[in-house]
Amino acid sequence: MSLLDPFLGPTRIAYLSMEIALRPDIPTYSGGLGVLAGDTVRSCADLELPMVFVTLASRDGYLRQFIGADGGQIDAPDPWSPERHATALDAAVAVRIEGRPVWIRPWLYLHTCPHGGSAPVILLDTRLEENAPGDRGITDRLYGGDEVLRLKQEAVLGIGGERMLRALGFEIRTWHLNEGHAALAPLSLLARHRIGDDRPAAGPLRYDPDPVRAACVFTTHTPVEAGHDRFSYDLVARLLGDFFEIEQLRLVAGPDELNMTRLALNLSGWVNGVAARHAQTARGMFPGYRIRAVTNGVHVPTWTSPPFARLFQSVTPEWAHDPDVLSRMDRLPDDAIWQAHEEAKAALIDEVQHRCGVTLRQDHPIIVFSRRMTGYKRPDLLFTDPDRLRRIAAALPFQVVLAGKAHPRDEGGKALIRELHAQARAMADSVPVAFLPNYEMGLAKIMVAGADLWLNTPMPPLEASGTSGMKAALNGVPQLSVLDGWWIEAWEEGVTGWAIGGDGSRPEEHAADLYAKLEDVVLPLWHHDRPGWTRLMKAAIARIGSRFHSQRMMRRYASEAYLR
Repeated sequence: MSLLDPFLGPTRIAYLSMEIALRPDIPTYSGGLGVLAGDTVRSCADLELPMVFVTLASRDGYLRQFIGADGGQIDAPDPWSPERHATALDAAVAVRIEGRPVWIRPWLYLHTCPHGGSAPVILLDTRLEENAPGDRGITDRLYGGDEVLRLKQEAVLGIGGERMLRALGFEIRTWHLNEGHAALAPLSLLARHRIGDDRPAAGPLRYDPDPVRAACVFTTHTPVEAGHDRFSYDLVARLLGDFFEIEQLRLVAGPDELNMTRLALNLSGWVNGVAARHAQTARGMFPGYRIRAVTNGVHVPTWTSPPFARLFQSVTPEWAHDPDVLSRMDRLPDDAIWQAHEEAKAALIDEVQHRCGVTLRQDHPIIVFSRRMTGYKRPDLLFTDPDRLRRIAAALPFQVVLAGKAHPRDEGGKALIRELHAQARAMADSVPVAFLPNYEMGLAKIMVAGADLWLNTPMPPLEASGTSGMKAALNGVPQLSVLDGWWIEAWEEGVTGWAIGGDGSRPEEHAADLYAKLEDVVLPLWHHDRPGWTRLMKAAIARIGSRFHSQRMMRRYASEAYLR
């Protein structure tokens, strides 16, 4: 009996994602997109949804980050062995790339939740002796190489993923594309629906898109124009040959170049952004398309720290499977909340000492900022006016913990990491600042639980959703954030956290607004009103944790997108 046999009959939904964060020691993810996909896997197992997931094996991971003596990021591979965590399946399919067949082997990773529900994940791997030496590494490094390798990877994910599921015996009715990387999957479906004569030609579309649109769901995550993959048609013709006539492809993917987002939009009957504000932004970027909103959520038992898990368990055993019941947690005793937080904070302090030798104090608040290091996230906003920051700290002491990776080709992001280290050295006499290297799932869980305050400073409207603040809220951590992404939906001033500026305020005013909120509201409350701060902690759990979770997210996808 095959390990897949229990899934082949009932499974009708496929979820394709370039990256999926399955566990900390399987580095098949780079950041929020992959962590969201991993939380989707975990929630589908919890809810026993009939889904199969497809991603790349990414044997060399994404990026192991080291910090040099100058504070600069040093990139290194982050290898893992599929043999240790997954099972090789007895199947193979080929995608013709540059005129050669590139063979793809599937690995099965099976996620099983505590009550027994399971979700299969298929990892696609081209490291096979049957392949030409230059083709074996296509699936090795997540987002590695240039645009040529990127298009090859997307061909393996989209075309290869669609063929692989057929070869394994799945009968898929709904294809969920997690970002435009997977847009070649609906194109592969479209290639099966040729109409009219057989001559490739310009002019009207000679394929029937209706059955493809009826089958495809597309989630776009990227409000940053540069984040939408585009490839020249010369490159497409060179790599994919006659897989799909270029003149016909122009009709569904853009007249001048293959735009993967346009391709997914045109071949999907249900499209959504990942927060209400993001959907609004996406509709402005892509007028003429109906783009709905399904706000992201996080997998509650994964991101709840052990002390808070014990606390929730003492109130109701259903909390992990039915996070809606977290709405009751505002009734928890203040002392119990504070004790759980102090335990989680001590774990963060120990991690900071271990990783970078900076000693933090338990009796001073810790402000945490951790996310991908790139310009629009503005990780340096807190340090805009170092002298004012010192004055605030002299009256109301606080500490700062930072973490995040820059993409290997993002020189601006790497410059920001060097600047943050320079600021840490300059502030050492007044504000302890620690930068924790190699931000990943395991470290993230410690940081979201151990923070006293979660800081988020994106340039609006460029934050699609953001989920790290949701994870912090599960652990009773209030947020101080620019009004963008999901925070507009969760923000209740002085109840769940605070806003930096107002909705629509000018970005150049955000630094002054941040300092004013810290100095006049946030830090005085932490230092001088413990009951008031504890009320915020309980409200964060009850009003955010009970709403912004991945079970709720997947119930919406199931009822609105998959069953339409």
